[in-house]
Amino acid sequence: MNKKIFTKALLLPIIFLIAGSLYLSFKDWSSYFDFRKRQSEYKKRKVAWSILEGNINREISHFNARTGIVIKDLSCGWQISINQKELFPSASLVKIPIMAACFYAVNEGRLKLEENLQLRTKDKVLGSGNLKNLASGRPFSIQQLLEIMITESDNTAANMLIERMGFDYLNDCFKKIGLKNTNISRKMMDFRSRRHGRENFITASDLAFILEEIYQNKLINRKYSQKCLELLKKQNIRDRIPSRLPQEICVAHKTGLERGICHDAGIIFTPRTDMLICVLTRHNSKTAKLAKNFIAQLAFLAYRYAQSF
Repeated sequence: MNKKIFTKALLLPIIFLIAGSLYLSFKDWSSYFDFRKRQSEYKKRKVAWSILEGNINREISHFNARTGIVIKDLSCGWQISINQKELFPSASLVKIPIMAACFYAVNEGRLKLEENLQLRTKDKVLGSGNLKNLASGRPFSIQQLLEIMITESDNTAANMLIERMGFDYLNDCFKKIGLKNTNISRKMMDFRSRRHGRENFITASDLAFILEEIYQNKLINRKYSQKCLELLKKQNIRDRIPSRLPQEICVAHKTGLERGICHDAGIIFTPRTDMLICVLTRHNSKTAKLAKNFIAQLAFLAYRYAQSF
């Protein structure tokens, strides 16, 4: 064998061996530095979470009202919970499970989104929304009523859907969805029923559950979860969770407001992590201004946490 060829034949395996060793060493060092980086990021995030918990507790101590709260970092599962299973009158927050139940009925074949319901005089109620000002007899599809009920919090639209679905079906559906302490026993703005002891209740825990099911595409299936999420993203009432956030930040949420009751619950989408926030309040103030400010501040603190690591 030629000496030159022999030398090359001998050197090639050695070169490959050295190259392989260097590559494996580089991978080991790279993995080590990635691990150290992740460990450093985790510690920084943990400190930021502790600061958030302290700030939330400080805000609660200064707020003279009863609260039910769940705040959750959806990418790692960390959660702050205060009175999460306490019952609160749901006000318009019950419209989230009503929306879910309607899509549940569509999926079962009991309802079609294209089905039309006629607006009747007896359906019209005061409070949020514009349907009460429109002429009776106008047809609205289930899809239209769902959008108006969520984005404008229209009470008349909600009552038309409640009438179509029935209290028994809605309450049964709430349980099937996985809500443990949510009920509907009266229509929106039906204060006579309230005086007779019939009230709609919800908890921060149930709200957090249904919102996370929607977020994870687990509410019925991906198709209907996405429909719910898109409606919540179109919310027109922005005086609570979104009010102190940058305008470009997307929030999917639903508010609730009655005398002595002020709520908001939703998901804040940020580049680093998405934050679930449910804040229920029961207060004795003449207006809801302080409660709205309280909710807005908690949302801002959650957003600031998401930007801090």
